[in-house]
Amino acid sequence: MTAAATEGQAREHVTPDTVHIRAPKLVGDEPATLIPVTETTPPESRSDKKERTRRAILDAALTLTEDTGLAGLSLRQVAKEVGIVPTAFYRHFDSIDQLGLALVEESFGALRAMIRDTRQGSPSLGQIVDRSVDVLAEHVRDQRAHFGFIAREKSGGSAPVRDAVRREFAYFERELATDLARLPMEHWSADDLRILSNLIVGSMIATSEEILRADPRDLPDIKHRARTQLLMVIVGALNWKSSAPS
Repeated sequence: MTAAATEGQAREHVTPDTVHIRAPKLVGDEPATLIPVTETTPPESRSDKKERTRRAILDAALTLTEDTGLAGLSLRQVAKEVGIVPTAFYRHFDSIDQLGLALVEESFGALRAMIRDTRQGSPSLGQIVDRSVDVLAEHVRDQRAHFGFIAREKSGGSAPVRDAVRREFAYFERELATDLARLPMEHWSADDLRILSNLIVGSMIATSEEILRADPRDLPDIKHRARTQLLMVIVGALNWKSSAPS
């Protein structure tokens, strides 16, 4: 291979982002010619490539299930969407159900942390309501595909995924009941605290589904209604006294 051919091949890989200018070397009083220096992009590691493919599979599943739900999704559909052979799917997930479970965990993980943050410090119930509604609206907007997936799969055809969604909602209720127990509500029984938590979480689920369906211009009205509904529940709760056990 000639030197010219070698040089031509090298230049094919030079882009504006890989060229840096060295500081000029002084030769006497005159600067030397500026010399372009090329950087080579390090090859993608095996673990990075695997994670990138896994992410592509998750994203493809979110898109494809918009029309069919998880129960109607096939491994071949996902593989075709991602651009991998079907057998490569099993390097990341054992089944479509396991893929769905990963999406459930991903969908709820960030929301759990965000909702938990709204209850940090010593906020009033009114402040908790305001913060929770704002966080929920923001998260639904930013993670629309994930919330759409949860809304479909909480009553979908995949039993393991359906059960996982319900467990996540139950976890929210238990965590909220624990927080409510720290408020001045000594006259409440543990069962009634769980019922109140169920009402609040149920209202938040309904609000998230309404946000998904609504025009973005209607979001302020939806948030206002959500706050009003939650405050009505709480006002009633503050005046409730649990019955003595029989």
